[in-house]
Amino acid sequence: MLRSSLRNLNAYKNIKLSPTQRDVIDRLIRVDHAGELGANWIYAGQMYATKKGGAERAAEIELVQHMWDQEKHHLKTFNHLLEDFKVRPTALSPVWIAAGWFMGASTTAMGKESAMACTEAVETVIGEHYDDQIDQLKKFEHLHPDLVKLRQTCEQFRDDELEHLDTAVDHGAQQAPAHALLSAVIGGACKFGVWAAEKV
Repeated sequence: MLRSSLRNLNAYKNIKLSPTQRDVIDRLIRVDHAGELGANWIYAGQMYATKKGGAERAAEIELVQHMWDQEKHHLKTFNHLLEDFKVRPTALSPVWIAAGWFMGASTTAMGKESAMACTEAVETVIGEHYDDQIDQLKKFEHLHPDLVKLRQTCEQFRDDELEHLDTAVDHGAQQAPAHALLSAVIGGACKFGVWAAEKV
């Protein structure tokens, strides 16, 4: 649905944007693509470690799969947006893949609560970042309907991410050993990732 509404954006070239506004759009799409790429590999790592945990972890598979399926949809959408808006992906994509998988697998290997703490920390940063982007888009979305659709996409995906955050808390995230430290380290890594994807 969003995919079909955001196709054939050749008119984007004719949107009257200032260089600063165009830079905002380029950075927004590049960073969100990088974030969704990393999130996909976090859930891939979580799924790997959950399955390796044997029968006692089997109940977690459906939980992880539901969140992962939403992230797959997010990544597919931003793959298309890179193409439609003619935005280059971050050069750090291989880093996001490796770091995401390691983060997901390692925290899941520590236990369900640690896996959920990882999800909570990641989704907290992503939700806040989407809020900032939505505020930016509102300032000049009146210039073209496709910018309204982009803002609506960000809102939908933010809501998905906050649903993941709530799910993580409901499933014991805050009972993880050294929860505060784990959250600070993962949240800090995510914030650095946002900064790096904007620059590289």
